[in-house]
Amino acid sequence: MQDINLSGIDLNLLPQLAALLRRRNVTHAANDVGLSQPAMSRALGRLRDELGDPLLVRGTGGLVLTPRAERLMPQLEAAIADIKLIFRQPSFDPSTEDRIIRIAASDTQTVLLAPELMARLATEAPGLRLRVESYGPDLIARMERGKLDLAFALATTSLPPGAMSEPIATDSLVLVMRRDHPAAHKDWQLADYADYAHVTVALVGDGQSDIDRVLAASGITRRIALVTPHFTAAVAAVAKTDMVTTISRAYATRLADTFGLVLKEPPLAATSLPMTLVWSHLRANDPVITWFRSLVKDVAAEVYGAP
Repeated sequence: MQDINLSGIDLNLLPQLAALLRRRNVTHAANDVGLSQPAMSRALGRLRDELGDPLLVRGTGGLVLTPRAERLMPQLEAAIADIKLIFRQPSFDPSTEDRIIRIAASDTQTVLLAPELMARLATEAPGLRLRVESYGPDLIARMERGKLDLAFALATTSLPPGAMSEPIATDSLVLVMRRDHPAAHKDWQLADYADYAHVTVALVGDGQSDIDRVLAASGITRRIALVTPHFTAAVAAVAKTDMVTTISRAYATRLADTFGLVLKEPPLAATSLPMTLVWSHLRANDPVITWFRSLVKDVAAEVYGAP
């Protein structure tokens, strides 16, 4: 069978052909597709040339379909229906979706947000499952390969081209130590950071942070005794030693009673932690991800406060 070159065919003739075969009347078919009767007559002539068949011929009761036109009708209706599907926006109902959403998050988001997220999913989208994954230098590449849908990040995090983000909440830094820590009852000054060992959390990198740059600008160096990828591990280590850590206020507040912690204002000029949700532009029009982002934003506003 000879292959057909679609670029040489006027596909605008398809609705006109469908109307002609359905109506079997040039005037009525013209009205259906918004053409004048002469324009539809010209279209019929072109279709006869393209298909090599008269399609409509004069019968005793008016125009009738040729055998070729009879065979074309169901094929044409199916083809037009398929073409419409290509351009139609897919309907979305979260309650009927069956899918895994993969999101890069630390244990702070897992502990603070995941319980309420899962409760909401259980009632609003029971077929959606959430898989929390680790961070890494290949985070954006994993998103672009479809291996990762979303990631939590700070608004200050540099994003490569192709990454999109939106604010979801605002947290802040807090200085954390055990309740009977030697410096638990004093107002901390910047220089005090040099007197005690610190625990830092490194999701990606070596554990150095903006705090170290602020300290360095004042000629102060802190001793980092423990670097961990887990905020819970940092809190647990602080609870058993004279080490201190500077982490999320919302998270430290949640665990303060469990671990016997004191939360103090850090002697830093900037303590705000504006949080964002990050995704690849390739997922920008994914209705599931769009809906889930809205859900995360709602839950984060309850936990952290509005962004």
